[in-house]
Amino acid sequence: MSNLQQSPGGAASARDVLTRITGSVQTSSERGLEKLSFHAMGTRCAVNCHGAPAAAIRDFQREVVAWVASFEARYSRYLPESLIGRINEAAGRQWVETDPETDRLLALCQDLFFFTRGAFDPTALPLIRLWNWKAQPPVLPEEVVIRAARELVGWSKVQRRPGAVFLPRAGMCLDLGGIGKEYAVDCVINLAVSRGIANVLVDFGQDVRVKGAAPDKKFWLIGLEDPSQPGKCWTSVAVTDHAVATSGDYFRCFQINGRRYGHIIDPRTGYPVDNGCRAVSVVAPSCTIAGLLTTTALILGPKEGLQLIETHQGAAGALTTDNSRLLSRRFHEFATA
Repeated sequence: MSNLQQSPGGAASARDVLTRITGSVQTSSERGLEKLSFHAMGTRCAVNCHGAPAAAIRDFQREVVAWVASFEARYSRYLPESLIGRINEAAGRQWVETDPETDRLLALCQDLFFFTRGAFDPTALPLIRLWNWKAQPPVLPEEVVIRAARELVGWSKVQRRPGAVFLPRAGMCLDLGGIGKEYAVDCVINLAVSRGIANVLVDFGQDVRVKGAAPDKKFWLIGLEDPSQPGKCWTSVAVTDHAVATSGDYFRCFQINGRRYGHIIDPRTGYPVDNGCRAVSVVAPSCTIAGLLTTTALILGPKEGLQLIETHQGAAGALTTDNSRLLSRRFHEFATA
């Protein structure tokens, strides 16, 4: 196909990512728990496990680091050589070749876009870049600029076929950050299962999934941060074979003229979420679903967000607003207090 950009190997970039991540690796043993930590995908990653032979755990730890490095090298929007980087660079010009795993990820994006009524949109990056909460001083984008960025946003505009994808307008971008870490957590759990490691906790930037139980317990205990007191937990959940994720805009934000602007952008409006919801925590069977429900519920607001969590089989959640905390019907099954 003459208009199809072939996927180069990207070996140098992958090696660089692996070298960087490997350089941050730390391992330790504590009370029967084998701990692995490293920095990847822009966050701290931790994998704790026990109950398997030492050699099997060491092999598993090496496999985790290699897999995560490969995943970041392929899907990070910050790496021009990555597949996502090349898809974005080719926007408005040509199709880009994809592999079966990427096709599955893009199909998942389609399903999640539909499920969330457009609140999850992997093409929202042009809007996200406008609202830079790190800027000093912070800047409010002008309405005309927001409207222009919205013209480049919309999952329904993305063209796909088996083995290829095309962003039809220059300036369009894909960003899998909305599900990337969560998807990676689920994949690492699957790696553990394939290695016969029955007791494992995977935590990538506070997106967590567990199998089995902690040493000498029947579950893993996961704390839920209090948005009014960052660094402290308002409760914990006891989980086994579940995932726990939290989204909030209480930390990454800026203020102008007394008004607060968080980092969570509603791609349907082009503006930061402003509905009184400060944080959402969800327990669900997979980390991908838990993470999606937290962000979507935060965007939809307390009432619709709680309804969304309630409608998803196997999920439970808690939404913290400016002056209250709303719990789903099943949340008490996991909460320890």
